[in-house]
Amino acid sequence: MHPPDADVVIVRHGEIGVKSEQVRRKMEDRLAENLAAMFDARGLTGDVEQRRNRLFVHTDDPEGVTDAATDTFGVVSASAAVSVDPTLDAIGDALRAATAANYDGGTFAVDARRAGPSDAHPFASTDIESAGGAVVWDAIESLGETPEVDLDDPDFRLFVECRTEEAYVFLEKRAGPGGMPLGTQRPVVALISGGIDSPVAAWKLMRRGCPVVPVYVDLGDYGGPDHRARARATVETLASYAPNESMAMHVVDVGEVVADLAEQLDGLRMLSLRRFMLATAEAVAEDEGAVGVVTGEAIGQKSSQTSANVAVTDVATDLPVHRPNLTLDKAEITTLARDIGTFEDSTVDTGCNRVAPELPETNASLDALRAVEPDTLFERARERARSRTVVAIES
Repeated sequence: MHPPDADVVIVRHGEIGVKSEQVRRKMEDRLAENLAAMFDARGLTGDVEQRRNRLFVHTDDPEGVTDAATDTFGVVSASAAVSVDPTLDAIGDALRAATAANYDGGTFAVDARRAGPSDAHPFASTDIESAGGAVVWDAIESLGETPEVDLDDPDFRLFVECRTEEAYVFLEKRAGPGGMPLGTQRPVVALISGGIDSPVAAWKLMRRGCPVVPVYVDLGDYGGPDHRARARATVETLASYAPNESMAMHVVDVGEVVADLAEQLDGLRMLSLRRFMLATAEAVAEDEGAVGVVTGEAIGQKSSQTSANVAVTDVATDLPVHRPNLTLDKAEITTLARDIGTFEDSTVDTGCNRVAPELPETNASLDALRAVEPDTLFERARERARSRTVVAIES
């Protein structure tokens, strides 16, 4: 929803603004680059203008640009606005037009903010709200409705941001993902299983600025139907949030290793497989310059994810293992998967249940696991990683 003749989208960020001046400038530059890449990927046109703590996108497609901006990491909110002269008359005209075009009943409020030196305007923000409220009142009466003000929770809110050289009128602050601009942190390897949890975990690391290197461990005969295709589909969705990053999927075939573990180990084989996967991810990370591994694990969700078992699997790699879902319930993870668009492609049997023993160990010790684990496990992980295939992904 936007005013008639909207010609600019105001893009707001959050944490960037509290960084040092040098870091803030670099992050804002990266955010501007990412916005431009997102617009280009969606066939949109928009000129990004950087100002302190705000970016302004001048465009003839305010709705499309607002949608794209609110899918861009680092953006807290965006508003499609009409720019006018910073005078009470011009602001009032824009408020009147916005009301006539968008008001559909209920209470209203005008929320104004004035920025700049105290002598930049001959009026204060309260004057904008008072004069603007009177204009909107009259506009609602002209529509044959009975106006009613509610400053706390109105049905129809109009915003004014008045700056030194321009004023902006808009009707909503559409939420973005927040976080940091993608590419402002070093990359991490993401173990993508094809299930619900791992794409959500990868998205969360992307939200904090980390590009991800997706690694899909193909379980061979132990994998679910169309498992690789489903994993690729979730990576394609993740890639849509990162149009200027390479999101090629690294596929590691481990069917023979899984078969050997299933034959040689009993209650501990799932933990040994998890350790093998982490060692594989570490080998890929070394090749790709990544500095960590991200998984979709949550404490207690599966037998291999108890607090005791996580301690046993973590020591398989020297890299930090990031688990952003660690304390979330499955329902919370599922809700986020729906929100980011990966849920539908994730609702497939990941196949790991075919590897899991009838009585899996939930309180393993590292010594007990090492005593039965194949001596060549990590060597085979590195060999399998070297033999991986890389699949190009279209965002």
